[in-house]
This record gives sequence, structure tokens and C-alpha cells, in this order.
Amino acid sequence: MEPTIYFAHETAVIDEGCEIGGGTKIWHFSHLMTGCKVGRDCNIGQNVVISPDVVLGNGVKIQNNVSVYTGVSCEDDVFLGPGCVFTNVINPRSAVSRKHEFMPTKVCKGASVGANATVLCGHVIGEYAMIGAGAVVTKDVPAYALVLGNPARQAGWVSVYGHRLDFDEAGIAVCPESKEAYFLKDGVVCKK
Repeated sequence: MEPTIYFAHETAVIDEGCEIGGGTKIWHFSHLMTGCKVGRDCNIGQNVVISPDVVLGNGVKIQNNVSVYTGVSCEDDVFLGPGCVFTNVINPRSAVSRKHEFMPTKVCKGASVGANATVLCGHVIGEYAMIGAGAVVTKDVPAYALVLGNPARQAGWVSVYGHRLDFDEAGIAVCPESKEAYFLKDGVVCKK
């Protein structure tokens, strides 16, 4: 069996027991902790922490200064913007251990979390959703939804390519870049 080849900068720390897919790049001062799983062709920016048992799919891009804590999973092609934040406990206290209370957070395929956004634990960010810079996510985000603000509120819909979708009276929108059609029915968006 051929060994998995990935790149890690000399200042990166990779604990024993990590699984890292081929083609992945791990940059300056990042730390991958025991038991995390990182897919193929990921890019882990500078000063990133991937905690134990975190699972990252293929093609995940994590920008600088992000901590991905235990309980978070990211499917393929997720983008995590610089300085975005995940939590894993609802009511943290320094003097009270709540490691047994970690709540899962799932970021679905192709979703993007903007710079300095905060995602509170226990929620699902749907496929291709886009979390605006600085937003604070306090509930589940539907697939293809664009959410902004604190607390994050839905401000529209986006395509797989990240463009706003303007639905007509029939509930049809076309991505200006890919020309793919999308349908909106009963608050749910899907591709044709």
C-alpha cells in the first residue's frame, strides 16, 4: 500500500493517531490533535487547531486562526473563513468540567462560514449555506441559505457558486455564473 503523502510545515504539530489524507497542506503553527480525521486535498491555514475526534471531509479549506473543537464535523468542500469560531458547550465554566456535554455541530457539503463568524454548538449548517462575516449562528441553517447578523437571520438564498438567487413568481432562479436552475418550494431550495 502506498503511503499517504501530505505537506506539513516544520512548525506544525501533528499528534500521533491523526488520519490525514493525501494532498492536504498544513501550514505554520497549526496543531492537529490525536484522533482527528482530515480528508484529501484539504488546506489547513496558519495557527489552526483541530481538536480530538474532529472529522473533516475532502477539499475542506480552513483559513488562519480557526479552532475546530471536538464535536464539529465538516463534510466535503467546506470553507471556514479566518477567525471563525465554533463552540461545543452551551454553558461553559472554568471550574465545571462539561466534556461529557459536548454538543455536535455539523457543517454540510459546500457550506461557507465567513470571517469572524461564531457558530454555537448543537446546530446543522445545510449544504451550500453561506454564513456572513461576523454572523452569530444560534439555530440550524437551511441548505443554500444566506444568513447575516447577530443573531444570524436569513437574508436570502445562494447558489452552489455562492451567488444570490432571485426567485421569480414560479419559484425558479438561475445562478448567473453556472446557469444552473434552482427551485424554491415551501421554504426549501433544490437544484433542478
